[in-house]
Amino acid sequence: MGSKGKSDLTIPLTDLEDYGSRLRSVKDRMNRTKKTFESYKDDIGDGGVYDSLEDFESNWEDGREDIGQQLDQLAELSDAVVREFKKLDDDLAKKVNDAVKMDQRKGDKGKDSGK
Repeated sequence: MGSKGKSDLTIPLTDLEDYGSRLRSVKDRMNRTKKTFESYKDDIGDGGVYDSLEDFESNWEDGREDIGQQLDQLAELSDAVVREFKKLDDDLAKKVNDAVKMDQRKGDKGKDSGK
Protein backbone atom coordinates (compact mmCIF):
# COMPACT_ATOMS: atom_id res chain seq x y z
CA MET A 1 0.00 0.00 0.00
CA GLY A 2 1.11 3.50 -0.71
CA SER A 3 0.95 6.53 1.51
CA LYS A 4 -2.27 7.42 3.30
CA GLY A 5 -3.65 3.88 2.90
CA LYS A 6 -4.16 4.19 -0.85
CA SER A 7 -3.32 1.31 -3.12
CA ASP A 8 -0.33 1.70 -5.42
CA LEU A 9 -2.27 -0.07 -8.17
CA THR A 10 -5.20 1.66 -9.75
CA ILE A 11 -6.77 0.61 -13.01
CA PRO A 12 -9.38 2.72 -14.79
CA LEU A 13 -11.49 -0.38 -15.48
CA THR A 14 -14.39 1.58 -16.96
CA ASP A 15 -12.08 3.21 -19.51
CA LEU A 16 -10.35 -0.08 -20.19
CA GLU A 17 -13.69 -1.81 -20.83
CA ASP A 18 -14.31 0.59 -23.72
CA TYR A 19 -10.75 0.43 -25.03
CA GLY A 20 -11.14 -2.86 -26.92
CA SER A 21 -14.27 -1.70 -28.73
CA ARG A 22 -12.64 1.63 -29.61
CA LEU A 23 -9.65 -0.20 -31.09
CA ARG A 24 -11.97 -2.39 -33.13
CA SER A 25 -13.79 0.73 -34.33
CA VAL A 26 -10.49 2.25 -35.48
CA LYS A 27 -9.75 -0.92 -37.42
CA ASP A 28 -13.20 -0.89 -39.05
CA ARG A 29 -12.87 2.75 -40.12
CA MET A 30 -9.34 2.12 -41.35
CA ASN A 31 -10.57 -0.79 -43.48
CA ARG A 32 -13.30 1.35 -45.03
CA THR A 33 -10.95 3.84 -46.71
CA LYS A 34 -11.63 2.42 -50.17
CA LYS A 35 -15.41 2.64 -49.71
CA THR A 36 -15.04 6.16 -48.32
CA PHE A 37 -12.98 7.25 -51.33
CA GLU A 38 -15.47 5.60 -53.69
CA SER A 39 -18.38 7.38 -52.05
CA TYR A 40 -16.82 10.77 -52.93
CA LYS A 41 -15.72 9.83 -56.45
CA ASP A 42 -18.43 11.88 -58.18
CA ASP A 43 -17.91 14.84 -55.84
CA ILE A 44 -14.16 15.07 -56.45
CA GLY A 45 -14.52 15.99 -60.09
CA ASP A 46 -10.97 15.54 -61.32
CA GLY A 47 -10.24 11.89 -62.15
CA GLY A 48 -6.55 12.41 -61.31
CA VAL A 49 -7.39 13.09 -57.67
CA TYR A 50 -9.46 9.93 -57.45
CA ASP A 51 -6.68 7.95 -59.15
CA SER A 52 -4.21 9.26 -56.55
CA LEU A 53 -6.56 8.31 -53.73
CA GLU A 54 -6.95 4.86 -55.27
CA ASP A 55 -3.14 4.50 -55.48
CA PHE A 56 -2.84 5.55 -51.85
CA GLU A 57 -5.44 3.03 -50.77
CA SER A 58 -3.75 0.26 -52.72
CA ASN A 59 -0.32 1.02 -51.23
CA TRP A 60 -1.83 1.38 -47.77
CA GLU A 61 -3.24 -2.16 -47.89
CA ASP A 62 -0.12 -3.98 -46.57
CA GLY A 63 0.45 -1.55 -43.73
CA ARG A 64 -3.23 -1.55 -42.90
CA GLU A 65 -3.23 -5.33 -42.50
CA ASP A 66 -0.29 -5.20 -40.06
CA ILE A 67 -1.87 -2.40 -38.07
CA GLY A 68 -5.21 -4.23 -38.07
CA GLN A 69 -3.59 -7.33 -36.59
CA GLN A 70 -1.93 -5.25 -33.90
CA LEU A 71 -5.21 -3.51 -33.10
CA ASP A 72 -6.90 -6.92 -32.77
CA GLN A 73 -4.17 -8.11 -30.40
CA LEU A 74 -4.40 -4.96 -28.27
CA ALA A 75 -8.20 -5.24 -28.14
CA GLU A 76 -7.98 -8.89 -27.06
CA LEU A 77 -5.38 -8.04 -24.43
CA SER A 78 -7.54 -5.21 -23.12
CA ASP A 79 -10.56 -7.52 -22.91
CA ALA A 80 -8.46 -10.14 -21.07
CA VAL A 81 -7.20 -7.59 -18.52
CA VAL A 82 -10.74 -6.44 -17.78
CA ARG A 83 -12.01 -10.02 -17.54
CA GLU A 84 -9.19 -11.11 -15.20
CA PHE A 85 -9.49 -8.07 -12.92
CA LYS A 86 -13.24 -8.57 -12.64
CA LYS A 87 -12.66 -12.23 -11.83
CA LEU A 88 -10.05 -11.29 -9.23
CA ASP A 89 -12.40 -8.70 -7.74
CA ASP A 90 -15.25 -11.23 -7.57
CA ASP A 91 -12.96 -13.84 -5.98
CA LEU A 92 -11.68 -11.37 -3.38
CA ALA A 93 -15.22 -10.17 -2.60
CA LYS A 94 -16.35 -13.78 -2.11
CA LYS A 95 -13.44 -14.48 0.25
CA VAL A 96 -14.20 -11.36 2.26
CA ASN A 97 -17.90 -12.24 2.45
CA ASP A 98 -17.08 -15.82 3.48
CA ALA A 99 -14.71 -14.54 6.17
CA VAL A 100 -17.34 -12.12 7.50
CA LYS A 101 -19.94 -14.90 7.62
CA MET A 102 -17.49 -17.16 9.46
CA ASP A 103 -16.77 -14.41 12.01
CA GLN A 104 -20.50 -13.83 12.47
CA ARG A 105 -21.07 -17.53 13.10
CA LYS A 106 -18.26 -17.59 15.65
CA GLY A 107 -19.76 -14.51 17.30
CA ASP A 108 -23.22 -16.13 17.39
CA LYS A 109 -21.77 -19.30 18.97
CA GLY A 110 -20.03 -17.23 21.63
CA LYS A 111 -23.33 -15.54 22.52
CA ASP A 112 -25.12 -18.89 22.75
CA SER A 113 -22.50 -20.38 25.08
CA GLY A 114 -22.74 -17.39 27.40
CA LYS A 115 -26.40 -18.05 28.20
